[in-house]
Amino acid sequence: MEKISQDCPYPGCFFCVMKEGNPSKRRASILKFFRELPSQDDDGQVLPISGLWNTAMAHPNDPEFIELGIFECMTALIWKGLKNRRWLSHDQNIYIPYYAAHIIGSYTMNMEEFAESAVHAGVVPALVELLRGRLTWVEQRVAVRALGHLATYASTFPAVASHGEILELSIQLAMSSLEIVYSHFYQNADRRLSYHCDLLTRGMGGVEMESRKAEEWASQLQCWSLQLINCFAFKPEFLSTICKPDFLAKLPGMWGGLVNENSPAGIGLLRTICHHKVGKGPVATCPGMIEALCNIARSSDDWQCMAIDCLLWLLQDPTTCHKVIDTAVPALLDLAEISSLGDHKKLGDSIVNALQECIPSLGTARNSVSNRIKDDIEEILTSRQRFKWEKNLPKEDLHIKQAASLVVKLEGNSLFSAGNISGAASKYSEALSLCPMRSKKERVVLFSNRAQCRLLLQQPLAAISDATRALCLHNPVNRHAKSLWRRAQAYDMLGLAKESLLDAILFINECSQSTDPDLSLRQNKVPDYAERLVKKQMREAWLFKEAAIKHGGVHIEGHGGEVYGQESDDSEWETASESDIGNDDRDEMGENDKARYDKPSKGTRAYIQQTDDDA
Repeated sequence: MEKISQDCPYPGCFFCVMKEGNPSKRRASILKFFRELPSQDDDGQVLPISGLWNTAMAHPNDPEFIELGIFECMTALIWKGLKNRRWLSHDQNIYIPYYAAHIIGSYTMNMEEFAESAVHAGVVPALVELLRGRLTWVEQRVAVRALGHLATYASTFPAVASHGEILELSIQLAMSSLEIVYSHFYQNADRRLSYHCDLLTRGMGGVEMESRKAEEWASQLQCWSLQLINCFAFKPEFLSTICKPDFLAKLPGMWGGLVNENSPAGIGLLRTICHHKVGKGPVATCPGMIEALCNIARSSDDWQCMAIDCLLWLLQDPTTCHKVIDTAVPALLDLAEISSLGDHKKLGDSIVNALQECIPSLGTARNSVSNRIKDDIEEILTSRQRFKWEKNLPKEDLHIKQAASLVVKLEGNSLFSAGNISGAASKYSEALSLCPMRSKKERVVLFSNRAQCRLLLQQPLAAISDATRALCLHNPVNRHAKSLWRRAQAYDMLGLAKESLLDAILFINECSQSTDPDLSLRQNKVPDYAERLVKKQMREAWLFKEAAIKHGGVHIEGHGGEVYGQESDDSEWETASESDIGNDDRDEMGENDKARYDKPSKGTRAYIQQTDDDA
């Protein structure tokens, strides 16, 4: 089909048909076009298909083309591309199977009745062939997207599930998608298929743009595969296939990356699995799984609640509680004072109730749970009682307790300034025991300051715990800048690049909105110390890193354990007592959070004096 001019000589031209003013003639012509297009071999067929692709994305709920046979037409074109390689390689027909599958996915995205029409039109077998990899990963991406939409609806899920290989193929694709895209496209820029490049950038970018879009599409290929698997995971009969140890172990690491941060990805699937009794056992016994869930539960991203749900459900099930309690309880204790998070109201109360209930379910055996865990749970329960008790105290008594806490905190600040980090940490602990429970701002500062001490004492796990508690107490939740930065450094010490990266990015976001002169971005410039950490962790958390190492790409050496920062300006130094007056947030340790990238060789004292006002 040739490109159409205003005086088009082709009576059946799709673009002329769309301009038809008579509705009945227009519908009849469109119906005829859809019926005849798959059997035609004219040049330029990609032009109307790309036009339909644009229409489907812009108006996915419009029923006109559905009623006139677009699904039958797209299905026939996919089969034609699979069976007739000569036609596929002619002109620009190589684009057509991709556009056809994309059109199917767009029209089935929102409307169940459209999905039913698609199934009746026979789209599923054609999409399965693309999912198998009969063409390339680009077509796999749009096939898994379309199948994921069809599997979402109760009326069309059986048609998807009837093809037994779909679940297995999706699992394989979720695990291998990043490697496939890296090895087949990203790795060799000079051997990239031209139509892949055109689809990725719409012809408007060079090699660098292609590479960025390839990372985004690889993430989508993985996340859409997980979305399809998630539809199966709602049915217990499919969990034995999904809950294979090698697949479960990889799920926490499937996070979408920064290019696809809106997808629940692996943690979303884990939540669905944990919702079923039959799914809890494999998750509870998967090596490293509970530690990974704890890291996500402590995080400040949109999917924190999903990890918390998983941990709570595992604790509340008598068959899995004893398997996870030693690892899960410390993380949940850190979150016990969180108020609300997303749609979860009184989340802290739910956590405390679950902790309280899990002990009796384990029985009385002393070896069923460590004494330390029991003591920690009792401590949080005691703090709840203390909160209720303080409500009945006279205001004068509360003021006395707050003043005593302040005195001890200032002693801690002095010890910190003198280089006695361990002594300062002890003083902050003592101040926390005195501080009224309802004095949340002061307790945020104390937990955050103790986190900094523990960071300097090379105790990253304890630093993460304290920083998390500070973030839970803060209003708004998870938005205390200095605690985010301290936790980012602690995660870095443990080699947890993704967690460190997310906290560092949130820290920069908070700095951009802060009125604190020590945090606000001067001239909209990201602090050097934060930029260095973000760049490092972006390399370490790069979606293609594992594939690059496997296929001979450049291995990026880590620098675990370093504390990132900038040189301080000694003129900014204030004493802790001066900065503590009249500002709830200024009595935290400051410039040490921006400690030098290379630690000084003059000893702890020289290192510590790179603080500003709040020790």
